[in-house]
Amino acid sequence: MVHLGRCVRFSINPFLDEDAPGFNTYASRPPGEGLAVFLELAVELVGPVDPATGFLVNVTDIDKAVQVTTVPVFARRLREYYRAGRHVSLGGLADMLHAAQERLAEVFPSAAVSRLSLALNPFRKIAMNATDSGTIYFSEKFEFAAMHKLWNDSFSEAENLERFGKCANPTGHGHNYIVEVTIESPADGPGVKIGEFERVVDAELIQVVDHKNLNLDVPAFGEKNPTVENLAVFAWDRLVGKFDPARLHGITVWESDRTYCTYHGPQDGRLEPTD
Repeated sequence: MVHLGRCVRFSINPFLDEDAPGFNTYASRPPGEGLAVFLELAVELVGPVDPATGFLVNVTDIDKAVQVTTVPVFARRLREYYRAGRHVSLGGLADMLHAAQERLAEVFPSAAVSRLSLALNPFRKIAMNATDSGTIYFSEKFEFAAMHKLWNDSFSEAENLERFGKCANPTGHGHNYIVEVTIESPADGPGVKIGEFERVVDAELIQVVDHKNLNLDVPAFGEKNPTVENLAVFAWDRLVGKFDPARLHGITVWESDRTYCTYHGPQDGRLEPTD
Protein backbone atom coordinates (compact mmCIF):
# COMPACT_ATOMS: atom_id res chain seq x y z
CA MET A 1 0.00 0.00 0.00
CA VAL A 2 1.16 3.53 -0.77
CA HIS A 3 -0.21 6.93 0.16
CA LEU A 4 -0.59 9.51 -2.60
CA GLY A 5 -1.38 13.17 -2.03
CA ARG A 6 -2.63 15.79 -4.45
CA CYS A 7 -3.28 19.47 -3.69
CA VAL A 8 -6.14 21.06 -5.62
CA ARG A 9 -6.43 24.85 -5.47
CA PHE A 10 -9.58 26.83 -6.18
CA SER A 11 -10.96 30.33 -5.61
CA ILE A 12 -14.60 31.24 -5.08
CA ASN A 13 -16.11 34.71 -5.20
CA PRO A 14 -19.09 34.27 -2.86
CA PHE A 15 -20.91 37.31 -4.27
CA LEU A 16 -21.05 36.00 -7.83
CA ASP A 17 -23.50 33.31 -8.93
CA GLU A 18 -20.66 31.32 -10.49
CA ASP A 19 -16.99 31.60 -11.39
CA ALA A 20 -15.33 31.29 -14.80
CA PRO A 21 -13.71 27.87 -15.36
CA GLY A 22 -10.13 29.15 -15.51
CA PHE A 23 -7.07 27.55 -17.11
CA ASN A 24 -4.32 27.65 -14.45
CA THR A 25 -4.71 24.84 -11.94
CA TYR A 26 -1.36 25.74 -10.36
CA ALA A 27 -2.80 29.05 -9.09
CA SER A 28 -6.43 27.94 -8.70
CA ARG A 29 -9.30 26.66 -10.75
CA PRO A 30 -11.84 28.20 -10.80
CA PRO A 31 -9.73 31.35 -10.64
CA GLY A 32 -12.21 33.53 -8.77
CA GLU A 33 -12.91 37.11 -9.77
CA GLY A 34 -11.46 40.05 -7.90
CA LEU A 35 -10.98 39.39 -4.21
CA ALA A 36 -12.07 35.76 -3.88
CA VAL A 37 -11.81 33.07 -1.20
CA PHE A 38 -8.73 30.96 -1.98
CA LEU A 39 -8.62 27.37 -0.69
CA GLU A 40 -6.29 24.42 -1.17
CA LEU A 41 -7.69 20.94 -0.64
CA ALA A 42 -5.13 18.16 -0.14
CA VAL A 43 -6.58 14.75 -1.04
CA GLU A 44 -4.69 11.72 0.27
CA LEU A 45 -5.42 8.29 -1.20
CA VAL A 46 -4.21 4.88 -0.09
CA GLY A 47 -4.07 1.62 -2.03
CA PRO A 48 -1.88 -0.68 -4.16
CA VAL A 49 0.21 0.51 -7.10
CA ASP A 50 -0.95 -0.65 -10.52
CA PRO A 51 2.01 -2.67 -11.89
CA ALA A 52 1.07 -1.75 -15.48
CA THR A 53 1.29 2.02 -14.95
CA GLY A 54 3.17 2.53 -11.69
CA PHE A 55 0.23 4.70 -10.53
CA LEU A 56 -1.99 4.42 -7.53
CA VAL A 57 -4.25 6.92 -9.31
CA ASN A 58 -3.37 9.29 -12.12
CA VAL A 59 -3.22 12.71 -10.43
CA THR A 60 -5.11 14.29 -13.33
CA ASP A 61 -8.01 12.02 -12.40
CA ILE A 62 -7.85 13.36 -8.85
CA ASP A 63 -7.97 16.91 -10.19
CA LYS A 64 -10.99 16.12 -12.35
CA ALA A 65 -12.82 14.34 -9.55
CA VAL A 66 -12.33 17.22 -7.12
CA GLN A 67 -13.38 19.80 -9.70
CA VAL A 68 -16.56 17.89 -10.55
CA THR A 69 -17.66 16.54 -7.17
CA THR A 70 -16.06 18.69 -4.48
CA VAL A 71 -15.42 22.26 -5.58
CA PRO A 72 -19.17 22.78 -6.17
CA VAL A 73 -19.81 21.77 -2.55
CA PHE A 74 -17.51 24.47 -1.22
CA ALA A 75 -18.77 27.04 -3.74
CA ARG A 76 -22.42 26.47 -2.89
CA ARG A 77 -21.92 26.48 0.86
CA LEU A 78 -19.61 29.49 0.89
CA ARG A 79 -22.18 31.46 -1.10
CA GLU A 80 -24.91 30.39 1.31
CA TYR A 81 -22.86 31.54 4.30
CA TYR A 82 -21.76 34.85 2.83
CA ARG A 83 -25.13 35.84 1.43
CA ALA A 84 -26.81 35.07 4.74
CA GLY A 85 -24.16 37.13 6.53
CA ARG A 86 -23.11 34.09 8.56
CA HIS A 87 -19.70 33.32 10.04
CA VAL A 88 -17.95 30.24 8.62
CA SER A 89 -16.70 28.48 11.76
CA LEU A 90 -14.31 25.55 12.00
CA GLY A 91 -17.40 23.42 12.49
CA GLY A 92 -18.84 24.74 9.23
CA LEU A 93 -15.60 23.92 7.45
CA ALA A 94 -15.69 20.43 8.98
CA ASP A 95 -19.17 19.95 7.50
CA MET A 96 -17.81 20.89 4.09
CA LEU A 97 -14.90 18.46 4.44
CA HIS A 98 -17.28 15.68 5.45
CA ALA A 99 -19.49 16.36 2.43
CA ALA A 100 -16.43 16.41 0.17
CA GLN A 101 -15.23 13.12 1.63
CA GLU A 102 -18.60 11.47 0.97
CA ARG A 103 -18.57 12.58 -2.67
CA LEU A 104 -15.03 11.36 -3.26
CA ALA A 105 -15.42 8.06 -1.41
CA GLU A 106 -16.70 6.06 -4.39
CA VAL A 107 -14.81 7.83 -7.18
CA PHE A 108 -11.58 5.81 -7.17
CA PRO A 109 -12.20 2.06 -7.54
CA SER A 110 -8.59 1.05 -6.81
CA ALA A 111 -7.90 3.45 -3.93
CA ALA A 112 -9.54 4.80 -0.81
CA VAL A 113 -9.64 8.39 0.40
CA SER A 114 -7.65 8.36 3.64
CA ARG A 115 -7.50 12.04 4.57
CA LEU A 116 -8.68 15.46 3.44
CA SER A 117 -6.85 18.60 4.53
CA LEU A 118 -8.01 22.14 3.81
CA ALA A 119 -5.39 24.92 3.87
CA LEU A 120 -7.01 28.10 5.15
CA ASN A 121 -3.84 30.12 4.64
CA PRO A 122 -0.14 29.19 4.23
CA PHE A 123 0.22 28.62 7.98
CA ARG A 124 -3.12 27.13 9.05
CA LYS A 125 -5.12 24.06 8.06
CA ILE A 126 -8.03 21.85 9.08
CA ALA A 127 -8.02 18.11 8.36
CA MET A 128 -10.28 15.07 8.62
CA ASN A 129 -9.41 11.37 8.42
CA ALA A 130 -11.72 9.14 6.41
CA THR A 131 -11.70 6.50 9.15
CA ASP A 132 -12.76 9.03 11.80
CA SER A 133 -14.85 11.74 10.19
CA GLY A 134 -16.19 12.73 13.60
CA THR A 135 -12.85 14.33 14.53
CA ILE A 136 -11.20 17.38 13.03
CA TYR A 137 -7.54 18.35 13.31
CA PHE A 138 -6.63 22.03 13.38
CA SER A 139 -2.99 23.01 12.80
CA GLU A 140 -1.19 26.32 12.91
CA LYS A 141 2.47 27.29 12.54
CA PHE A 142 4.32 29.68 14.84
CA GLU A 143 7.89 30.98 14.71
CA PHE A 144 10.52 31.79 17.29
CA ALA A 145 14.24 32.55 17.24
CA ALA A 146 16.59 31.06 19.78
CA MET A 147 20.19 29.99 20.28
CA HIS A 148 21.59 26.79 21.75
CA LYS A 149 24.70 24.68 22.12
CA LEU A 150 24.77 20.90 21.93
CA TRP A 151 27.23 19.56 24.47
CA ASN A 152 27.62 16.73 26.97
CA ASP A 153 29.94 17.34 29.91
CA SER A 154 30.60 13.61 30.23
CA PHE A 155 32.22 13.63 26.77
CA SER A 156 35.66 14.98 26.04
CA GLU A 157 35.95 18.10 23.93
CA ALA A 158 37.06 16.00 20.97
CA GLU A 159 34.12 13.63 21.42
CA ASN A 160 31.67 16.52 21.67
CA LEU A 161 33.02 17.96 18.44
CA GLU A 162 32.82 14.56 16.80
CA ARG A 163 29.24 13.91 17.98
CA PHE A 164 27.74 17.35 17.53
CA GLY A 165 29.95 19.02 14.91
CA LYS A 166 29.25 22.74 14.42
CA CYS A 167 26.42 22.48 16.94
CA ALA A 168 29.08 22.19 19.67
CA ASN A 169 30.39 25.69 18.93
CA PRO A 170 31.47 26.98 22.39
CA THR A 171 29.52 30.24 22.09
CA GLY A 172 26.43 28.58 20.62
CA HIS A 173 24.54 29.18 17.41
CA GLY A 174 21.02 30.26 16.45
CA HIS A 175 17.98 28.99 14.58
CA ASN A 176 14.78 30.48 13.28
CA TYR A 177 12.45 27.74 14.48
CA ILE A 178 8.99 26.91 13.18
CA VAL A 179 6.63 24.96 15.41
CA GLU A 180 3.34 23.52 14.16
CA VAL A 181 0.78 22.78 16.86
CA THR A 182 -2.09 20.42 16.01
CA ILE A 183 -5.18 19.97 18.17
CA GLU A 184 -8.10 17.61 17.72
CA SER A 185 -11.76 18.07 18.61
CA PRO A 186 -15.18 16.62 17.71
CA ALA A 187 -16.33 17.83 14.30
CA ASP A 188 -19.73 18.74 15.74
CA GLY A 189 -18.41 20.18 19.00
CA PRO A 190 -17.73 23.76 20.10
CA GLY A 191 -14.04 23.42 19.31
CA VAL A 192 -11.55 26.13 20.23
CA LYS A 193 -11.54 29.77 19.16
CA ILE A 194 -8.48 30.43 17.02
CA GLY A 195 -7.56 33.57 18.94
CA GLU A 196 -7.67 31.70 22.25
CA PHE A 197 -5.65 28.83 20.77
CA GLU A 198 -2.97 31.30 19.65
CA ARG A 199 -2.98 33.03 23.05
CA VAL A 200 -2.29 29.74 24.83
CA VAL A 201 0.55 28.75 22.47
CA ASP A 202 2.11 32.20 22.74
CA ALA A 203 1.90 32.37 26.55
CA GLU A 204 2.83 28.77 27.32
CA LEU A 205 5.51 28.16 24.67
CA ILE A 206 6.59 31.00 22.40
CA GLN A 207 7.29 33.54 25.13
CA VAL A 208 9.26 30.91 27.03
CA VAL A 209 11.69 30.18 24.18
CA ASP A 210 11.66 33.17 21.82
CA HIS A 211 14.94 35.11 21.66
CA LYS A 212 16.36 32.98 24.46
CA ASN A 213 19.53 31.03 25.03
CA LEU A 214 17.84 27.68 25.47
CA ASN A 215 20.71 26.19 27.49
CA LEU A 216 20.80 29.07 29.99
CA ASP A 217 17.36 30.67 29.97
CA VAL A 218 15.07 27.62 29.90
CA PRO A 219 15.46 25.48 33.05
CA ALA A 220 14.28 22.30 31.31
CA PHE A 221 17.47 22.40 29.22
CA GLY A 222 19.87 23.07 32.06
CA GLU A 223 21.11 19.48 31.89
CA LYS A 224 19.45 18.32 28.68
CA ASN A 225 20.54 19.14 25.14
CA PRO A 226 18.00 21.40 23.39
CA THR A 227 17.92 19.29 20.23
CA VAL A 228 14.96 19.50 17.88
CA GLU A 229 13.81 16.16 19.33
CA ASN A 230 13.89 17.43 22.91
CA LEU A 231 12.28 20.71 21.85
CA ALA A 232 9.32 18.83 20.38
CA VAL A 233 8.85 16.91 23.65
CA PHE A 234 9.26 20.13 25.64
CA ALA A 235 6.62 21.90 23.52
CA TRP A 236 4.21 19.00 24.07
CA ASP A 237 4.83 19.16 27.81
CA ARG A 238 4.12 22.89 27.87
CA LEU A 239 0.86 22.63 25.92
CA VAL A 240 -0.77 19.31 26.81
CA GLY A 241 -4.07 19.77 28.61
CA LYS A 242 -4.31 23.49 27.75
CA PHE A 243 -6.90 23.47 24.94
CA ASP A 244 -10.11 22.25 26.58
CA PRO A 245 -12.52 21.17 25.08
CA ALA A 246 -10.04 20.22 22.33
CA ARG A 247 -6.91 18.24 23.08
CA LEU A 248 -3.35 18.37 21.84
CA HIS A 249 -2.69 15.93 18.99
CA GLY A 250 0.86 16.59 17.82
CA ILE A 251 3.85 18.95 17.77
CA THR A 252 6.27 19.42 14.88
CA VAL A 253 9.37 21.57 15.32
CA TRP A 254 11.57 22.63 12.39
CA GLU A 255 15.04 23.98 13.13
CA SER A 256 15.64 24.41 9.39
CA ASP A 257 13.68 23.72 6.23
CA ARG A 258 15.33 20.28 6.09
CA THR A 259 15.36 19.20 9.73
CA TYR A 260 12.27 18.66 11.86
CA CYS A 261 10.81 16.37 14.52
CA THR A 262 7.19 15.42 15.23
CA TYR A 263 6.05 14.22 18.64
CA HIS A 264 2.75 12.71 19.83
CA GLY A 265 2.91 12.37 23.60
CA PRO A 266 0.66 11.01 26.34
CA GLN A 267 -2.42 12.90 27.45
CA ASP A 268 -2.16 12.13 31.16
CA GLY A 269 0.17 14.79 32.44
CA ARG A 270 3.43 16.59 31.99
CA LEU A 271 6.65 14.81 31.18
CA GLU A 272 9.13 17.40 32.40
CA PRO A 273 9.30 20.18 34.99
CA THR A 274 8.69 23.44 33.15
CA ASP A 275 9.95 26.37 35.19
